[in-house]
Amino acid sequence: MKLCSNQSFKVPVISEPSIPVNSKMVKNSLGISVPSFFKCPISLDIMTSPVSLSTGVTYDRSSIQQWLDEGNNTCPATMQVLESKDVIPNYTLRRLIQVWSTSNPIPTGSNSETSSQSFNQSEPRIGVQDVGKILEGIRNGVADSETLRILVRYAVESEKNQEILVKAGAVPILAQILSILHLDEKSCQNNRKTMEISEQVVKILGFLPHTEDTRRILVNPQPLSSIVGILQNGSRDAKIESAKLLETLAIDGEMKTLIAAKEGLLDVLLKFCVAETDLKATDTALLCLLSLSTPKRNRLKLIRLGAVGHMTKLLRRADKATAERVLRFLELISACAEGRVSIGDHPQCVQTIVQKMLKVSDSATEHCVMILWAVCYLSPDQRARNAVQESNGMTKILLLMQSNCSPAVRQMAGDLLKIFREMSKDGGVYSYDSKMTHIVPF
Repeated sequence: MKLCSNQSFKVPVISEPSIPVNSKMVKNSLGISVPSFFKCPISLDIMTSPVSLSTGVTYDRSSIQQWLDEGNNTCPATMQVLESKDVIPNYTLRRLIQVWSTSNPIPTGSNSETSSQSFNQSEPRIGVQDVGKILEGIRNGVADSETLRILVRYAVESEKNQEILVKAGAVPILAQILSILHLDEKSCQNNRKTMEISEQVVKILGFLPHTEDTRRILVNPQPLSSIVGILQNGSRDAKIESAKLLETLAIDGEMKTLIAAKEGLLDVLLKFCVAETDLKATDTALLCLLSLSTPKRNRLKLIRLGAVGHMTKLLRRADKATAERVLRFLELISACAEGRVSIGDHPQCVQTIVQKMLKVSDSATEHCVMILWAVCYLSPDQRARNAVQESNGMTKILLLMQSNCSPAVRQMAGDLLKIFREMSKDGGVYSYDSKMTHIVPF
């Protein structure tokens, strides 16, 4: 296959396919009819990042995250108690909103994220009969950015289109493009046109549903090398799409191990996560890292790459949602002996964890206690204990034990309290704050 930057593939223009929407419509302030299920039940605005709870109800991520951060454990719409506070991205609804927004432009300042992702109405449309021709053209060397953008639009329009692309063999063809770009990695980094092609390929792959076979095609050294190149030198949006694609591919331990085995991938993903000041970019990279961190060998690699130090810096400036994820990541790190040692090597990490306790959310507080229990009780580290003392951590643990925390958290808090009492009896530097002497922990 030969990549062409000057050739273009002629695509017949056909009529715009209809978008399936709910018959129930509401009008916004501009008089535009908006499908009711496009609007967040909490904010009543058009959703920019729809996510679903375990109850099946979909909300805008920022709105539901604020609800959960306030300590609520119910679904706002149904008031059902949540089995889990995890949220699942609703990619299908997000794509429908993106397509709808192309013909119903949203003014700047209102749902700007959705608006910015809309495609130009003048771009050509393709039908089912054209997909095979385009893919065959790409296979024969016509892989220019214009053609790939047309495929991006086709994939965004519907799940049916995505399935058509997969059945037509799009994944191995697109993976081959990434493999070819890897053969000339320097060109991929320095040639803007080549980078643009790789970014469009990753964007298409991110929209497609993947089977075990297609995942194995993509989780190979050569395609992964191009993804690493994008994470290093691509645009912000392309980096986000690359991180999302990696998270999609990492469905089990084997896939996660194969992805993390690619030299430089975890390092560049970690740096992208910490270096970004954009919340969306940081969260996308962090979610990918959380997914890849479940196998112990991947955690050990991240520890050696300085993950604890990087996450400490991120935790200091994090908002509620990001702080929860960082603490969850550090909890995973503390589950292995090497991780506990690394946390002990970073007293500022322990101090920051103590500072975040009781300040973020109930789930974040639980993560904090589990980390402190791991480094101070499970594998006693004197440096970590000293850091807790210097941060007045036991005052917060005493307060926590008087709250409505879970039995498991209460038990861990009790274990920590016993440790520091013993240290005090043995002549340790810690003494309880005199203002807290009225609290009876047992």
